[in-house]
Amino acid sequence: MAEITHPPMDQLQDLEYCIDSNPSWAETILLAFQNYILMLGTSVMIPTLLVPAMGGTDRDKALVIQTLLFVAGINTVLQALFGTRLPAVIGGSYAYVIPVAYIINDPSLQRISDRHDRFIQTMRAIQGALVIASSIQIILGYSQVWGLFSRFFSPLGMSPVVALVGLGLFQRGFPLLGNCVEIGLPMLLLVIGVSQYLKHVRPLRDIPIFERFPILICGTIIWIYSLILTAGGAYRNKPIATQISCRTDRANLISTAPWFKFPYPLQWGPPTFSAGHSFAMMSAVLVSMVESTGAYKAASRLAIATPPPAYVLSRGIGWQGIGIMLDGLFGTVTGSTVSVENVGLLGLTRVGSRRVVQISAGFMMFFSIFGKFGAVFASIPFPIFAALYCVLFGLVGSVGLSFLQFTNMNCMRNLIITGLSLFLGISIPQFFNQYWNPSHRGLAHTNAAWFNAFVNTVFSSPAMVGLTVAVILDNTIEVEKSKKDRGMPWWVKFRTFRGDNRNEEFYTLPFNLNRFFPPT
Repeated sequence: MAEITHPPMDQLQDLEYCIDSNPSWAETILLAFQNYILMLGTSVMIPTLLVPAMGGTDRDKALVIQTLLFVAGINTVLQALFGTRLPAVIGGSYAYVIPVAYIINDPSLQRISDRHDRFIQTMRAIQGALVIASSIQIILGYSQVWGLFSRFFSPLGMSPVVALVGLGLFQRGFPLLGNCVEIGLPMLLLVIGVSQYLKHVRPLRDIPIFERFPILICGTIIWIYSLILTAGGAYRNKPIATQISCRTDRANLISTAPWFKFPYPLQWGPPTFSAGHSFAMMSAVLVSMVESTGAYKAASRLAIATPPPAYVLSRGIGWQGIGIMLDGLFGTVTGSTVSVENVGLLGLTRVGSRRVVQISAGFMMFFSIFGKFGAVFASIPFPIFAALYCVLFGLVGSVGLSFLQFTNMNCMRNLIITGLSLFLGISIPQFFNQYWNPSHRGLAHTNAAWFNAFVNTVFSSPAMVGLTVAVILDNTIEVEKSKKDRGMPWWVKFRTFRGDNRNEEFYTLPFNLNRFFPPT
């Protein structure tokens, strides 16, 4: 039998910077700016989708984008300092679109004839629902209940969940790239070529600029190319949908964004509260919690860290709940979750430095306050981001599959659980999504609209479905006799903070706060 030359490894070996090691300051700032540019895609797309349906104008949309970016910066700093301490960017989540659409289509709000007044009242209703629903994550996090539940996780159970965090976002990739294939496809090919085939080319001293900054390099080239197409009149007589996807001047962000605007809590007025709205929003909070758990596992591996122990995971979920409360108080129109694309960027650049993410949060807050400057970058056509997602979401998906190295994949039990979790995690959400549209119609369509939003949200999440199937099967089928096959001997030492000496290096709180909040 041939010798195995690639045994299972706790940590990835071919990344250059881990959580506590940092590139030079020049590299760090450029990498941080690259993280900021990447998270603009989701930050612009969600308000663009929701604000017009609320009755908002282009100026309202620009203000919401600024607010979302500002709060994302705050939440990213809080998570990197006091939460999991992983280099994870916290941004807006698509998981909230369905419950927010339910609130938008509430008959009591739809009856408001004045569009601006309807926008304000809808925003306040969304704010109230986010504030109430955030209590779910705060309670599950700080009570350590989520950490206790995570003890049912094994490498076999978490592998499909982490994989689905990336692979489940396939609809954000090539389908959106195809909306403007003459921009998206060159971007995809250029990113692959620059980051993979040219990564060893170092024209500037010893810095691998093509591997470190593929988004800045490729994004700039394709953005200039799209500007030339727009200025040359390539889309002058094209359908509206094509112009929105391809042109660089259709978003109206630069003209409507204010030069200076400091987002502040309750800027839209005091939140309003409704039990139905809050219950609907709780579904998105649960989904974002599951998706973030998978993203934290991926981020830890791509940052050359140990898997976050139960205590650290709960701490991160608790702080994320506070982040969702801030979303509600500021009025971001959506809740927060870990940005999957930014997790993938850790692997693409081979830099898992916490400092890079903290500085990127500074860019988020700076460019949200000085709106005109941020709007310039926010006007990048979305197919450019979609091309990046094809690479980055796929990378996160492969990180999830890498957890299978700690399991016995020659065992039929494990093959069935993995295959069923992955297949149903993609198939069931696809089934629910084809019945849903922004008028809150969906497969679940009872007289209780909040119940419809709850069911449609939960079953539209690949990670949520994958977690449910994987954890139930993994903990009910031949559990005792399959401990080694499931990878539990490797996983068990990472359950507690003191189970591995490396945890202290990666997850200890700053400012000597562990004296007051001792880990368990």
